[in-house]
Amino acid sequence: MSDNLLTSKDILEKTGISRATLNNYIARGFLPKPIVSRPEISGSGPRQIGHFPPDALARIEQIQNWKRGGIAMDEIGLRLASTNPAPVNTPRPGVNEREAQQAAPASKAVQLDSSGPLTLTVEQLPHMAFMVNHKFEVLWLNDKARAGIPGLFNNLPPGTDDRSIFKLLMDRSDEVLSPNYRAILQLNLALAKVRMGLEGVLQPFHGMPGARIRALEALYHETEPAPAGVVTELPLRLLDADNKPVDYSAFSSYFREGILVVIAPQASDSDELLRLLGRRDIVIRSLLSKRLPVLTNLAVLVADLQESVKICSELPPDEYFELINQIWTTTGEIFRRYYGTYGKHVGDGMVYYFFPQPDSDYAMNAVICAHELKTAMAHISKEWQIRKNWLNELYLNTGLNEGQEWLGTFQTATSVEFVVLGDTINHTARLSDMARFGQIWATKNFMSKLLPEEREKVSFGIERVGANGQRMMVQSSYSRVGNLVDVETGRYVKLQDIVGLAVTEIKGVTITE
Repeated sequence: MSDNLLTSKDILEKTGISRATLNNYIARGFLPKPIVSRPEISGSGPRQIGHFPPDALARIEQIQNWKRGGIAMDEIGLRLASTNPAPVNTPRPGVNEREAQQAAPASKAVQLDSSGPLTLTVEQLPHMAFMVNHKFEVLWLNDKARAGIPGLFNNLPPGTDDRSIFKLLMDRSDEVLSPNYRAILQLNLALAKVRMGLEGVLQPFHGMPGARIRALEALYHETEPAPAGVVTELPLRLLDADNKPVDYSAFSSYFREGILVVIAPQASDSDELLRLLGRRDIVIRSLLSKRLPVLTNLAVLVADLQESVKICSELPPDEYFELINQIWTTTGEIFRRYYGTYGKHVGDGMVYYFFPQPDSDYAMNAVICAHELKTAMAHISKEWQIRKNWLNELYLNTGLNEGQEWLGTFQTATSVEFVVLGDTINHTARLSDMARFGQIWATKNFMSKLLPEEREKVSFGIERVGANGQRMMVQSSYSRVGNLVDVETGRYVKLQDIVGLAVTEIKGVTITE
């Protein structure tokens, strides 16, 4: 093996990205699949090592720079495709090109044509179809999927972890996995393998018999990852009602919100299906409007512009709208960077949800996002002070909370909006009302959801008044809302419903790349 090649361990150490992120870059075609070989020194280490070309580091650095600039992953893919040829995978040492082609799975990335008129919709799909998020929890399915894979999608449980398609497939009363379930399992493992490690697949399997978990582990290692592409086609063989094999093509389409899988007979005409999948905006809007309500853990961020009525009265209408649009444009890029999802809520302010991610801590994403929003608003405030020669300071007052709530969607004529029902979002909005001068208030429950190593990066606490009247910050402490403000009078009367809530103020975050 050439000394110039980099191992996956080298990549992770030099760039600081996670293995799940590295796998995601490979899946999207940002990096070539590694050249896999046995290590020269045997022992207790890994049985196989993946190697990458030396320019992988520069490419990852470019990708990370784009991400920090708020560029979406799909746009990054287009930029890489326009500046570099698609990465070519080198055959393993000792395998000639013809053998490599013969050994390659009959799966491929699909070229889409979105130019023609659409005569097919998601509702009219004549094939089995379902959608999972990036943790492979079922978000949506059609009736043909219920009928075509009997028993799999019946009586879906409310919790997201319990909707893991791996758990649905493996949590069977019979000891032997049926051929159809095994085929569907391998299909999803092929899609998941480039986006999450084995630990992510096994996460929902608490209490499952050890023998079944070991069988899933073995199948995970046997399964080849799906090829890179916005839409991929994988072969799938299922048994019909007479136990006769039928060959299918499984088309997987990747979106920011999840993965759509359509299973069509190979004998069918796929042109119309591919034309539909090429209209990604139409497909994802339709899928989200039909997303199944789900009970999920999530972090909620609510932020409100302080004294917006006063600012509106002082600015000409065109300048006020310019200011608000600048705030939304700037903050929108930050929310996208940390996987925030816009939410609908009765009342003023911006509301965003942060859901569990396969390669990052969703609560920490919300903390860093809130911190960067505060920094961005300071820059906008300074810009407008210079421009208007005024003394107004612009602040976003922010609340953070975490909970398990029902998530659904409301559809209007022009958009689909996510909606969370429950006290989590209402309490978060109250914390935003309590905050002043750009403060970030978070509940004790929210802080407890941060991983210990992540919580160490956050400076938080409560400001106390000493006996001599001096104010001091007591680090890593909390207080009841009722002990911080007088909820009986003035603007804080609306906080009476959270008077007993334990909260803390986040003062800063140490961000490491």
